[in-house]
Amino acid sequence: MSTENPDGAGEHRPRVERVAVVGTGLVGTSVALALRNRGVDVLLSDPDKASMRMAYDLGAGRPLDDAEEEPPADVAVVAAPPEVVPQVLQELQDRGVAQVYTDVSSVKVRVVEGAEELGCDLATFVPGHPMGGREKHGPGAARADLFLGRAWALCPTGKADPGAIAAVTEIAHLCGADPLVLDAKAHDRAVALVSHAPHVAASTVAARLLNGDEAAMTLAGQGVRDVTRVAAGDPHLWTAILSHNATPVAQVLSEMAEELTATAEALRSVGKTGEAALEPVRDLMERGRSGQARIPGKHGAVQRPAYTVLPVVVPDEPGSLGRLFAAAADAGVNIEDVRIEHTPGLPLGVASLFVLPEAEGSLARALSADGWSVHPGR
Repeated sequence: MSTENPDGAGEHRPRVERVAVVGTGLVGTSVALALRNRGVDVLLSDPDKASMRMAYDLGAGRPLDDAEEEPPADVAVVAAPPEVVPQVLQELQDRGVAQVYTDVSSVKVRVVEGAEELGCDLATFVPGHPMGGREKHGPGAARADLFLGRAWALCPTGKADPGAIAAVTEIAHLCGADPLVLDAKAHDRAVALVSHAPHVAASTVAARLLNGDEAAMTLAGQGVRDVTRVAAGDPHLWTAILSHNATPVAQVLSEMAEELTATAEALRSVGKTGEAALEPVRDLMERGRSGQARIPGKHGAVQRPAYTVLPVVVPDEPGSLGRLFAAAADAGVNIEDVRIEHTPGLPLGVASLFVLPEAEGSLARALSADGWSVHPGR
């Protein structure tokens, strides 16, 4: 591990050249793919040989077992469930697999406590958590750009060596993320609010759908899909995550339950007291909109609510979205985001293109001239 800056800029960050990724699930394989894209030599390990083989076939790295005679890796990334991170860390340190160690689990306090109890070397361990994920799991769902523009929490203990912190910070940079240093307890409170409790809420909404009849399911649109998307996550993994951050999550859920109970009572009172009963509901909706606007947007910037949505009818056939995006590129317009709605019973769909307001007109004209069915102002 040298002190050369890989970007050639004026910064002096350590040059991480070899990384061992232990755990080839979604996050571990995504880390490996991101690092491989930056020219890092990645060594892979996983007790699940099928998962390991798929990550290898995806080009995420080479087997760690084949590198036993080589010098230690610069950094080892433990991509394992939180309940086993301390044990895996201890084993890796005992073997001298790397000079520096980090993890990517979504809880930090219990991981640090477990590492201390096992006598792990905390000088070379920097707990971490990249804020990127998907509702899918396994190496097949991995993406090299999963952490691009996302926050990457670093929670070093007071015993962490500055060089170790710098090396793990470099890992975050190499993956395209924005590192953020904070205390482990602050991290767990934060993810309870922005990740763990919302997942439980999404699962609660999705669970109610089991009581819906076929008519209700036929009417299900993009709104309920957006709200329940993360509920498709692995229940066993999420149960483990929640159990390791139980108190902060329970506090957030209790507060949400109070809001929902008050809203339900207000709605029950509408028939008796009229519109006045809806004031608490309106207040919740207003606060909800204000809270949603605080979520950082692309690359961590303050969210821009000013994006214009341009609906375009697209045929449901191979290559249609590629042609649409190519037409937008030819028009010199960047598509900031896209949402796709399929039309039941028809070989069509609607692609809602999110663009800057000043680009809407030129994009609409260019797409129309190219034969697309464009519906501005919808």
